[in-house]
Amino acid sequence: MIDILQSKSGITKFQILIEVAAHQPNVRQKEIAKKVGVTPQAVSEYIKELTSEGYIYSDGRVRYRITKNGVEWVLENAADMKRYAKFVMSDIISHVSTWTAIADENLDKGEDVYLHMRNGLLYVDTKEQADAKGVTVSDVEEGEDVGVTNLTGMIDLETASITVCKVPRIERQGSKNVDLERLKKLTESKDYIAVIGVESLVALKKIGSQPDVMYGAKESVVEAAFHGLSSLVLAIDEQVPTIMSKLEMENLEYELVDLSLH
Repeated sequence: MIDILQSKSGITKFQILIEVAAHQPNVRQKEIAKKVGVTPQAVSEYIKELTSEGYIYSDGRVRYRITKNGVEWVLENAADMKRYAKFVMSDIISHVSTWTAIADENLDKGEDVYLHMRNGLLYVDTKEQADAKGVTVSDVEEGEDVGVTNLTGMIDLETASITVCKVPRIERQGSKNVDLERLKKLTESKDYIAVIGVESLVALKKIGSQPDVMYGAKESVVEAAFHGLSSLVLAIDEQVPTIMSKLEMENLEYELVDLSLH
């Protein structure tokens, strides 16, 4: 669950901070109150709180500006909400009557179950409690797919981390110039591995690993992130800016690692 959605105050602070950024430095608290749906007094208290947290600073009685930390906080939460909204639209609303999940145990038709997102897939059981609940539409054995209806609550999604690894082209010796020891450590920390380029594929095979995807890797990694799945992307030199641009467009955070030995 996204932190700011846990309480009304979190959502209100997010909205007020956006309004401050949009109208700085002359902030009219009455106008913000009208847009956000709270009293001017409440806006004043929230601004004091945001100022004490370092997200806003004041250079006069009604002159406020959003700080660098404030911008980062807004962007981080906006990215989280975008990921969550995409998950809701693609996997929930479009299949609102019945969801498909994997049974973690033998289940009977009409059984109350809990829903969990694990490794990018939806699972159901009767033992591990969760906020999201539903009812099975048929008998099912452990490991099989099952329909779940009468859904309530919200599914917790893990925050995905993405590591983009730059792999040298064949002109720079390709996989022979890859730090395989470092690559192996990186693969052990990720659930999902994508490769772009033959050099990347060969480097991965040298450490005894296989990619989850090679074609459509950029889109696949984005989709995996929206399902809470952390990814490792091996991309040849000239493809790195493209994958970075794609991730930034989707407001997904990532780290860049150069795997070249020299």
